[in-house]
Amino acid sequence: MSKERLTVRKIREILRLKNELGLSNRAIARACKVSNSTVGEYLERAEKAGVVWPLPEGLSEEDLYQRLFPENAEEAIPSTRPLPEWEDVRRELSRRGVTLKLLWIEYREQHPDGYGLTQYCEYYRRWSQAHTTRMRLVHKGGEEMEVDYAGMSVPITNPETGEVGKAVVFVAVLPASSYTYAEVQPSQELCHWIGGHVRAMAFFGGAPKIVRPDNLKSGVKSPNYYEPEINPSYQELAEHYHMAVLPARVRHPRDKPHGENAVQNVERWVQAPLRNQTFFNPGEANHAMVPLLEALNGREMEHLGKSRLQLFEELDRPALQPLPEHPYEFALWKAARVSLDYHVAFEGHYYSVPHALVHQEVNIRATEHLLAVFHHGQQVALHPRSPSLGRFSTNPDHMPDNHRFVMTTDADWLQRQAGKVGPYTAQFVTALLRSRPFPQQAFRSCLGVLSLARKHPPARLELACQRSLTANLFSYRDLKAELDALAAASSPDTPLPAHENVRGKTYYH
Repeated sequence: MSKERLTVRKIREILRLKNELGLSNRAIARACKVSNSTVGEYLERAEKAGVVWPLPEGLSEEDLYQRLFPENAEEAIPSTRPLPEWEDVRRELSRRGVTLKLLWIEYREQHPDGYGLTQYCEYYRRWSQAHTTRMRLVHKGGEEMEVDYAGMSVPITNPETGEVGKAVVFVAVLPASSYTYAEVQPSQELCHWIGGHVRAMAFFGGAPKIVRPDNLKSGVKSPNYYEPEINPSYQELAEHYHMAVLPARVRHPRDKPHGENAVQNVERWVQAPLRNQTFFNPGEANHAMVPLLEALNGREMEHLGKSRLQLFEELDRPALQPLPEHPYEFALWKAARVSLDYHVAFEGHYYSVPHALVHQEVNIRATEHLLAVFHHGQQVALHPRSPSLGRFSTNPDHMPDNHRFVMTTDADWLQRQAGKVGPYTAQFVTALLRSRPFPQQAFRSCLGVLSLARKHPPARLELACQRSLTANLFSYRDLKAELDALAAASSPDTPLPAHENVRGKTYYH
């Protein structure tokens, strides 16, 4: 057993890649940056525990860990197994007709308790990588898609100001055929990065099993060699299209050589011919790129005698996975902490969650039309997305039965604190609480009023509250504006102190 247990997200990914995509343990290990033995062990534990994919709804992290690691389960004791001399293995492999499987069979005849075939091959692969400078990768049709941004940008001219900006070029390629897709994007922001993948797969007419990006922040939050952290939106895209994300290693361009080569071809045969044209938006540039991209894919490759399009039709198109019924809708993820008023803030609007989650960490998933809140992987709230700044979206169901008592207690505390300043301040806070559909929505404003008491004299705050009550203005902003006006009015020019060097206004008359 590994010394540290994998995260629930990593366990889910192992189960998904095995059951949805049918990848081998070795491919799953590369995708998740864990060892083959770890992948095999977790799959075996899941099978013994009866954990199936997709995971049952409502299965919490604690339940999953308890199923995979029951308290009475005995820790596996690692055993020391013999390994062959890998130099002898490599020498034997150079002989005609000899395969790794044959050598493994002979190894097991000598060591019946030795490693299985998968681990045997994995150990040899690691040794071979450590003792060779390069390893040529053989790509299967429809299995992988490499993505990257071109180094050259496309000038975009503002038609009103004449200012010239720079747009980026997104490139996707299927390594088996080198069939290439490219598009101009305004920037490398996450929404454009995700959109490029969606349009690339629509262009190819199918989805690969593996997508290999570079380590730009839009796709990989933390480019760790052993366990890269994939952006949640990017991970969601992969799950929607039943793909695995295998980022290239940092500063290892050979991990995605076809992507590097596709970028070079797009720069030479698509971008360079357009260098003297003026574009006023990315759409115009994309329209001009279409015939050049078609020519690139239709041009015969001298070393193969076939075009990229011909190879695509033979190798990739039949092997690509069918696209889902609906394309992926971009969703933005954000971590947040539930405030005292049991709301979370997203882009200036406040959305309610169950009151029991006050002060706890949650994750927000926002699409163009909906906003969902998750706690420990479980959805706890769903709201229509609102563009109204400073407003609240509150679901009454998020209030428990004892909510009125709890909230009244908090409201009483706010009123008591306001009463310490003066009666008009207390009246203003009470009116502020009553001006909202739910008193909790005014808590932030009330706290702001109390903060003003630390910045202004009590008499001035009392006068400002009195005037605001008379004018029926019940908001923190209106009260602050009134206070600022009073402060300006009560600050006349201070006369200069008497001094022999100060002549005064009578000197000039």
